[in-house]
Amino acid sequence: MLIDSHCHLDRLKAAPDQQSLRDILAQAKSRGVDYFLCVNVRQQGFASMRDKMAEFDQVFLSAGVHPLDVQEGLNRVELNEFVKDPKVVAIGETGLDYFYANETKALQQSCFEEQIALAVEVNKPLIIHTRDAREDTINFLKNGHADKVGGVLHCFTESWEMAKAAIDLGFYISVSGIATFKNAGELRTVMRKVPKDRLLVETDSPYLAPVPHRGKENQPAYVRDVAEFIAELRGESYEELAEYTTNNFFNLFSDAAKLVGR
Repeated sequence: MLIDSHCHLDRLKAAPDQQSLRDILAQAKSRGVDYFLCVNVRQQGFASMRDKMAEFDQVFLSAGVHPLDVQEGLNRVELNEFVKDPKVVAIGETGLDYFYANETKALQQSCFEEQIALAVEVNKPLIIHTRDAREDTINFLKNGHADKVGGVLHCFTESWEMAKAAIDLGFYISVSGIATFKNAGELRTVMRKVPKDRLLVETDSPYLAPVPHRGKENQPAYVRDVAEFIAELRGESYEELAEYTTNNFFNLFSDAAKLVGR
């Protein structure tokens, strides 16, 4: 069994209606992908995402504001209500992105602080996006006592030093299809070093389709390709990696584990 630990099912162009989404999840199931974490990026889009995923018991949710969407605002009162939904197992996607939006740096930081505080308050792990903000990301997590709840640095593309700092705070490292790209040598070196009990796999669907699907819209079924590639890279069997990344997911997202009776 595999879990796509980070996807945006509500953003799939290939799933404009419920039946097409059912088909996509069934295709993923046929490749051994049993569960999915559908990640919120815009607070204004949470309700529609929640409603679209309501029929799928195998789909968990997060609630939060992405650093590239902070200009649309963060309503803490409303977010507090969203996280009461039993399918919401994490806070995020939150974090810092100075590569694409350095001009909103201060606003990103304040929204990040608020969401770390919320995660600690409601005892849910964080889903972190970080780009060109290594030192600040780790410092905000430390200062906000994020080690109390842990979380994951998703779609990881940073250095081993940052990965190690996050792991030391109780965080997990998630790898996407980027690791299969030709120019991902440094990332592959990092992925060989991440301990078994701290690794997750994801698609970040509909973005970043792995080889051999480059150029297509990414889909949750393709997490199988990511997992097979990483297993070979690390000198492990696919079955071994699938088992421990699944266990890692449920260890991190304990509310998801409760929902499925683990």
